[in-house]
Amino acid sequence: MLIGAMGLLLVGLGYVIGASIYLQFSDASYTAQLASTTYQSIQDPDKLEDLSDLLENRRSPDWVRALVNPGGLIGAGVAVVVWLIMALVALIGGDSVLLRTAGAYRIEKENAPRFWNVVEEMTIASSLGAMPRVYIIEDDAPNAFAVGRNPEKAAVAVTSGLLKRLTRDELQGVIAHEIGHIRNLDVRFMTLAAVMVGSIVLLSEVFMYYLWFGGGRRSSSRKGGGQAQIILLVVGILAAILAPVVARMLYFACSRRREYLADASAAQFTRFPDGLASALETIAAQPRAEKKVSRTMAPLYIINPLQSRAAVGMFSTHPPTHERVKILRSMGGRAGLNDYEQAYRELHGAKTHCIGKGTLGASERIDARAPTPEPKSSKEQAIKRAREVVGVLDHLAGFIPIACACGVNLKLPPLFSRAFLLCPRCGKKHDVPMAREDAATKKHGSPATGATTYKRKGKGWESFKCPCGAVVQLSPKFAAEHVSCRKCSRHIKVT
Repeated sequence: MLIGAMGLLLVGLGYVIGASIYLQFSDASYTAQLASTTYQSIQDPDKLEDLSDLLENRRSPDWVRALVNPGGLIGAGVAVVVWLIMALVALIGGDSVLLRTAGAYRIEKENAPRFWNVVEEMTIASSLGAMPRVYIIEDDAPNAFAVGRNPEKAAVAVTSGLLKRLTRDELQGVIAHEIGHIRNLDVRFMTLAAVMVGSIVLLSEVFMYYLWFGGGRRSSSRKGGGQAQIILLVVGILAAILAPVVARMLYFACSRRREYLADASAAQFTRFPDGLASALETIAAQPRAEKKVSRTMAPLYIINPLQSRAAVGMFSTHPPTHERVKILRSMGGRAGLNDYEQAYRELHGAKTHCIGKGTLGASERIDARAPTPEPKSSKEQAIKRAREVVGVLDHLAGFIPIACACGVNLKLPPLFSRAFLLCPRCGKKHDVPMAREDAATKKHGSPATGATTYKRKGKGWESFKCPCGAVVQLSPKFAAEHVSCRKCSRHIKVT
């Protein structure tokens, strides 16, 4: 219903703009025709009858017909075409653009097993089918978002701060919330709605520029056309000002409702509503220290990083966090959609609803499970999670780790060019891990298979330098005999 109302706004705005512009140019055409007919009547008296008919039309106003003109239909059509083109571009390439904008790195299971396993668990619990691609963002502020026009093209991204701070139950709640967005097709729905808002804003700005640079200065020489032109001009200006505001209000209302639906889905998938509630409290309690987030990306996050904690109203993209937490904690030991709907109505009133009747009718009763036992020393677990996340980021950035016997962990940046380094604590000399070339390769410069060799030191993550200077990484699952350098395509034998 909301996106339908936005569609009517878009078409109506296009019609008013097109009709107004058409009327102005048709009036200019009438003026030129009048001048031409007057000149011809002076030269040829037989043309006086044509001049009389033209003047009679001027004295017979038909402002209703002037309001309903072909220009309005053309304008409405152009508005729809603009929306279709923008929507097509957003749906085809929007996911990759958003992930690049957020600075997200794609990871595999060996990079972050705990995170990967949680995504696998929630994919199975939600019956999503295809597992979303998994990304991590280097940002100490905890947050997460999902993209993808369908489950097969979906991706889930979380910040490093989220992985550091959340327990397994809390992380499950956040991932289940994002997978709920994917399963409910919220990403595609909100992408189309956002593109529609953008189309309305674009048409409004084009019309206002048109008026500013002289489009509205023409005056009509016909009485009826003049009335219609004034009406359309006033309506067009009001529409250009109000339509973007109304469209944004509808978009924000739709966004808030989809957040409630994703929370309900997360409670159902995890069977532990308190996990998501605790995660929301943890995220909201952290200082808003995110790196600069674009206004396009902000509404996608589980908590809008650009929205003030006190911001509640028609222009909020997310519901108040304390209300979301209160609903989740008021489900009475249950985790079904009906239980979430009941808790929602208790907070917002019996006449309001969040989930459709058809969906509620097909929902089963689900009892909430017990929380996952956590080790007693939460501080030690937090330190362990932080070290794991830092290790993942180091691998993604191409750092080469070297552990000294004195207990210092050294990290060499990818551009480190020397063959060795000294430990800053004990002064011990450490050689930089590097693949070695044999004599034939050094003499002839041949990158043939087996001409360059690297000897593994263990079964975990290992990073070493290719003779070309690029960093090559081996995961714990690497079992091949050769690896290729991404920079020089050299085949390196691994022993």
